[in-house]
Amino acid sequence: MSLRMILRILGLLLMMFSLTMVPPILISLLFADGMWEAFAVALGITVGTGAMMYLPNRQAGKELRTRDGFLIAALFWTVLGLFGALPLMLTGASALTPTDAVFESFSGLTTTGATVITGIDLLPKAILYYRQQLQWLGGMGIVVLAVAILPTLGVGGMALYRTEIPGPLKDSKLTPRITETAKALWYIYAALTATCMLAYMAAGMDWFDALGHSFSTVAIGGFSTHDASIGYYDSAAIELVCVFFLFISAMSYSLHFLAWRQRSLIHYFQDPEARFLMLFLAGLVAITAISLWLTEVSETTRGLRHALFEVVSIATTAGFAVADFSLWPGALPFLLFVTAFVGGCSGSTGGGMKVIRIILILKQGMREVMRLIHPNAVITVKIGKVSVPDGIAQAVWGFFSAYVMLFFLMLVGVMATGVDQVTAWSTVGSALNNLGPALGEASAHYGDLPSLAKWILVVAMLLGRLEIFTVLVLFTPAFWRK
Repeated sequence: MSLRMILRILGLLLMMFSLTMVPPILISLLFADGMWEAFAVALGITVGTGAMMYLPNRQAGKELRTRDGFLIAALFWTVLGLFGALPLMLTGASALTPTDAVFESFSGLTTTGATVITGIDLLPKAILYYRQQLQWLGGMGIVVLAVAILPTLGVGGMALYRTEIPGPLKDSKLTPRITETAKALWYIYAALTATCMLAYMAAGMDWFDALGHSFSTVAIGGFSTHDASIGYYDSAAIELVCVFFLFISAMSYSLHFLAWRQRSLIHYFQDPEARFLMLFLAGLVAITAISLWLTEVSETTRGLRHALFEVVSIATTAGFAVADFSLWPGALPFLLFVTAFVGGCSGSTGGGMKVIRIILILKQGMREVMRLIHPNAVITVKIGKVSVPDGIAQAVWGFFSAYVMLFFLMLVGVMATGVDQVTAWSTVGSALNNLGPALGEASAHYGDLPSLAKWILVVAMLLGRLEIFTVLVLFTPAFWRK
């Protein structure tokens, strides 16, 4: 492991990230909201720090290994979240405290969508745009973007890519060269964003809101330019656009790549993970709509609209809202919240544990039941027609065990700060699944939580974004041994 090499890469990535301060400056000048100076200062600090890390180590040359990739991914997301908070602390009357700014920055970059801000409608346009842009950058992952560029600077990318792409099957590549893979992902991502923006505009949004919501929709983030989220528009057309692009974004990007390359949609219906997600969402929408109808919460048409939107938004871990689902009757709030633990497909921008892991856990559970009946039988776990190696099956159980352990530890930690049990478990679950909305005292916003609880949730967001093991491996003695 080369410290100089790691500093060189982090410096490069920081200087690249500083360029993301330019669009908010232009937005500020366009709307004359006076925020451009804050972003200019943040840009200067970020690029200056990156230069100080890069220039002394620019001659450091060494191929990255997987171990280096883990460290760089964890360090960069941490550094990025901290530097991303700078503009939010420098915006005068709209400035946040350091704790709140870091929370908001990490929430954006990890596409969690939890916010400590109230009065979002009154924020300057540059701040509104910046929050949405943070989610868009975090959606596919700033590291994957860097992988498409760093090889031209003599840095190998596979180690970074493997730590960044979500899901248990990380060694698969869409194209033979990792650089081409990263570029293909970003082309698809950008095309979906542009299409989503045009669809929002056609449905009635102005260009600024359409741009901002396309960023957070395709990223499955959940930030909005309004306190009332998508409910601000009270438009069935806008809700349908949002639902459609959330569903598409929750699918694996490898399926989008195949659909684009082969000009065919058949792969979506042949993929076991995609089929499971379709049936899972359809069942949840039916249960929710019937429950709302039986309890007479709303008339049939509006109840179906709200059921469809809230189920897709929560289950894909976006967190947009058209109604306060925490006030719905019976077990519906709990049921909807738990669906976020499933999340999107592997290789999507969604959070949660990923659909493929849930399928594998269910299939392995059934295998153990069958072994009780047939102790000597050799029973393989299959996804579609493909047998799953025992190594992947064991890794899924290892992930699930680590997930439950960390959830419990962080739940106790948040409760120790004085937060009640419902608020604590829902905020920890929301942060770890990169969901956003919570129950209890945080159902409206996270601003009233104790500062220590917010820092614990920041760690939970980072663990969820990097899928736990990428961070946990850094705390093992074996990682640091030569």
